[in-house]
Amino acid sequence: MVAIDSSVLIDLLGGDARAESAEACLRAALHSGPVAVSDVAVSEVTAGLGHGSEMADAIEEMGIHYLPLELRAAIRAGEMQRRYKERLGRLGQAPRSRRTVADFLVGAHAMLQCDALITRDGGFFRDYFKGLKIIVPKAD
Repeated sequence: MVAIDSSVLIDLLGGDARAESAEACLRAALHSGPVAVSDVAVSEVTAGLGHGSEMADAIEEMGIHYLPLELRAAIRAGEMQRRYKERLGRLGQAPRSRRTVADFLVGAHAMLQCDALITRDGGFFRDYFKGLKIIVPKAD
């Protein structure tokens, strides 16, 4: 099973210029097996785009399954965010883009409950979720 990140869902649902590459990537993943979205990614997309009442229908129409976060993934996400903060502190750096717990929840969900993650943010997920297969839609 492949998880899909909010960044790619926003491309698909928001009419982004990258929608075509996101759609091609989703189709390829669906051809190989099930694609799942976490409750966290659904919340992020709804917060970003609105359309809350239409989200469930849109996800279902795309052939994406809803797979809520398990306890073990929530725990892993918290551990990874703590490491992230400690790493920045050791380096004496302020984060360039502040990572929220939602980023770590999406990664932990993909790592522990799925086999891969479709995302536009491959660098971050490769860095913090070693061993997770990352699929980045090709640029248009």
